[in-house]
Amino acid sequence: MHKRTDERRVTQPIQLTVSNLAQALFTVNRHAKTAPDPKFLYLLKKKALEKLIVEGKATKCGLHFSQNPKNSLQRSDLLVSVGDYYFHMPPSKEDFKQLPHLGDANQSYRNPKTRMSLSMAKRILQSYTGMKPPTQNPKSQSKPRAYEKPVFKKLGDSYF
Repeated sequence: MHKRTDERRVTQPIQLTVSNLAQALFTVNRHAKTAPDPKFLYLLKKKALEKLIVEGKATKCGLHFSQNPKNSLQRSDLLVSVGDYYFHMPPSKEDFKQLPHLGDANQSYRNPKTRMSLSMAKRILQSYTGMKPPTQNPKSQSKPRAYEKPVFKKLGDSYF
């Protein structure tokens, strides 16, 4: 008979290698595209990419035409290389002056697949950037108001 030991999962320190950061960025980016409220995920991605560029761990490759320009006919995105992965982010005015425009994005290229949970990816990027997750507003946590019947006034009467 085997004696079963109750080993708790020990949280190991997160390795902040370029490869782990690139995989975490890929995971956060993939989830942000379908998230109901992706603001924090995109902000986390942007801050991590900016820090990687400043530290020299990522390089700005050039500009691509955006596939989904919002209200304009044409928009450009900055292409950033991190390890074996490529990401797009909003360009600065200096990027337009300093970097070449690469035209349309290559649709045949795909980033390598990775297996990482969103919670792990967020933990890695938050520890790297120092960002904290957004706190819920107490207003949004309160229970919904009770239904009130509409009040109808006679034609010509004031609502005030």
